[in-house]
Amino acid sequence: MTEAAAEPGRAHRPGAGRPERAVAAAARRIPRLPTPVWDSLLPALLLLNAATTPAPREPVLTVALTAALALPLLRRRRAPLAVFGAVVAAALVQWLLDIQLPADIAVLVALYTLAAHSARRTTLAAGAVVEAGVLLACLRWAPDGAFLTPFVAVTAMTAAAAVLGMNVRTTRAYLAAVEERAAHLEREQEQQARLAVAEERGRITREMHDIVTHNLSVMVALADAAGYARQRSPDRADAAMRQISETGRQALTDMRRSLGVLRADEPDAERHPLPGIAQLDALAEQMSAAGLPTGLEVEGGHDHLPATAQLTVYRLVQEALTNALKHTPAGTRATVRIRCSAGTVTVDVADTGPRPPASAAAPSGHGIPGMRERAAAYGGTLRAGPLPGGGWGVRTRLLLDSAGAVSA
Repeated sequence: MTEAAAEPGRAHRPGAGRPERAVAAAARRIPRLPTPVWDSLLPALLLLNAATTPAPREPVLTVALTAALALPLLRRRRAPLAVFGAVVAAALVQWLLDIQLPADIAVLVALYTLAAHSARRTTLAAGAVVEAGVLLACLRWAPDGAFLTPFVAVTAMTAAAAVLGMNVRTTRAYLAAVEERAAHLEREQEQQARLAVAEERGRITREMHDIVTHNLSVMVALADAAGYARQRSPDRADAAMRQISETGRQALTDMRRSLGVLRADEPDAERHPLPGIAQLDALAEQMSAAGLPTGLEVEGGHDHLPATAQLTVYRLVQEALTNALKHTPAGTRATVRIRCSAGTVTVDVADTGPRPPASAAAPSGHGIPGMRERAAAYGGTLRAGPLPGGGWGVRTRLLLDSAGAVSA
C-alpha cells in the first residue's frame, strides 16, 4: 500500500505529490541512447582492441576469448544472470589458458548489470564468485612481491561495480514508486473532483426540487381557488391570478440563482440574497393565500446564523408546508415554530389535517428524504409523522457547530 492510499486525507492538500512528479518528469526528460546501441558499445570496443592490438601469442585464441567475454554483454539487460554465468565461464577458461586480456572488464560490467536487476542475495553471491576469480588472477599474474596492491585495487573495483548496480536498482525502484504515487494522486484527485461534482449536483437537485415542488403546488392551489371564485368573487379571482404570476416569477428567479445562470443583462433587482428565516413571514403569507393558513413563531435572534443554515431552515419549512398543502383537505391550518440559540436551531412544523393512510405509512417522493439530507448536513435527525392529537408534524434540530455541516 502506498502512502497516499494509507492516508487519503493528505492526498488532496495543495502541492501534494509535486516533488515526486518533478523527479519523475526530470527522469523522463534525460536523453538516452537506444538500449541496443548502448549495450553494443563496450563489446565493439573490446573486439576492436583485440583485432588491432598485436597479441604476444595465439592471436586467434585471443580474439576468440575476447569475443566470449564481450559478446554476451549484448544481452545483459534481458538475461543478466545467464550473461554473468557466460562471462565468468569465459574468464575461467582464460585463466586456465593463462592469457591476460583487457576484456576482463566484461566481468565487472556483468556483475554491475546483475546487481542492477537482481536481489541483494544474488548480488552478494555473484560478488563472492568474482572475488574468488580476483584472488586466482592475482595469485597467477601479480608481480612477485606485489600481490597486495593489485588484489586490493581489483577488489575495490569489484565492490564498486556491485554497489553501483545496487544503487541503480534502488533508484529505479524509487522512480517507479514515485511515478506510481503521482499516478495514484492524480486518480485520487480526479475521483475527488467527481465526488465534488456529484455533491454539487445533489445540492442543486435538492434546491430545484424544493423550488419547483413548492411553487407549482402554490400555483395549482391558487389556480383552483381562482377558478372557484371567478363567478362569485371576481376580485378574489384577480388577486389569486396576480399571486400566481408573482409566484411564477419568484420561482424563475430562484431557479436562475440556484443554477448560477443569471445573465449579465439581468436587472440587479432580481439578484436577491438566498432566502432565510427573515423570509419565512412572506412564505407563511404565500401559503395562507394558497389556502393553508399558516402561523409563524420565531424565538431568539437569528442574525448570527450562517446564511447556509438559514437557507436550510427555510427549505425545511417550505417543504413541510408544501406537503401539507398537497396532502391535506381544505380548512387545515399549519403552525411553524423556530427556536434559535447560540449553537442550535429547532424547527417544528405541524398541521391539523389528516393524511391518507398510504401517505402516512410510507411517504412517497423525494420531499422527506431531501429534508433528511438537509438536516443531516447539520448533524440533525428529522422526524416526520402523525401527531398524537391528530395532524402531521415535522421536527428537527440543527447543530450549528457540527463538524459535519456542509453547504446546504
